[in-house]
Amino acid sequence: MKVTVVGSGAWGTTLSGVAVDAGSEVTLVARNPAVLTSLRDERRHPVSVAGYRLPDAVAVVSSVAEGLAEAPDMVLVVVPSSAVDAAAGEIEAAGYRGLVVTATKGIDPGSLKTPAARVASVRGTGSPVAALSGPNLAGEVATGLPAAAVIASESEETAGFARTALMSSRFRIYTSRDVIGVEIAGAFKNVIAIGAGISDGLDAGQNAKAAYVTRGIAEMARLGLACGADVMTFAGLAGIGDLMATCNSERSRNHTVGRGIAKGRSLESVLANMREVAEGVQTTRAVLDLAQVKGVELPIAAQIARILFEGVSPQTAIADLMARDATSEMALLEGF
Repeated sequence: MKVTVVGSGAWGTTLSGVAVDAGSEVTLVARNPAVLTSLRDERRHPVSVAGYRLPDAVAVVSSVAEGLAEAPDMVLVVVPSSAVDAAAGEIEAAGYRGLVVTATKGIDPGSLKTPAARVASVRGTGSPVAALSGPNLAGEVATGLPAAAVIASESEETAGFARTALMSSRFRIYTSRDVIGVEIAGAFKNVIAIGAGISDGLDAGQNAKAAYVTRGIAEMARLGLACGADVMTFAGLAGIGDLMATCNSERSRNHTVGRGIAKGRSLESVLANMREVAEGVQTTRAVLDLAQVKGVELPIAAQIARILFEGVSPQTAIADLMARDATSEMALLEGF
């Protein structure tokens, strides 16, 4: 299969190698001149995935139009959430009608749509779209450590088609028909990961962190159910799986944000020293806005927002969460 990867950050670069391992013919679109030159000439990313050598089989080009020139079977969109609409527009302008798979995790703060929904809006009906998510820290996947992911599409056939282009002995892929659930989980886990980083930065203990992450899953599921998702999706790779990886790894950008804030640094200072986007920051606002539209309560996300944007101390936010009224653990299912 021919695969074009749009986006040359850590995950896009790594996924290019994953597709090669699966036997696909791969073209990587890298629009940053420095990244383009380094990947094309030295087969190394100048900023991300240190030590990873891009396979020689990956062709590196500078534009989406060039990447689509040979009519790939599938396009992977692996750009920051803020760039999804622009990438989809370029794909549409090139006249490409094949499968687009989004590997971006976020919710647009304006439209409150997930990446796959945004791509579908730009492309219109009749153009297949799927979403890839899961516990996939790029640095680990790049070194060849085993990993798994889920590809979601309303069509099982489409999801299976996408799986063929990416699955190998080191990267196992499952399929799902719950696109909205997979994407809500993938986006929301970044918000929860910020809090996990705060917990670790404060040395709050494993009991506290386990309780926090578990209740984070409850909030993810509550919002997902309100959006029409299958609750079991949040017990899968895109839910619990991705949370485990992101909330426990110092390689996670969102976990890094939380740790920095716990150590007394400002959000602006933490972000200024990061080389890639921590999607959880803007996603925090987006999930709260979406929750308001859907009429659901997200107490953890609300406290993360207070810490990030209102200057509330982590200690105060933790105390407020602990002081909430007692309730049933399964209250998240009420009304669904």
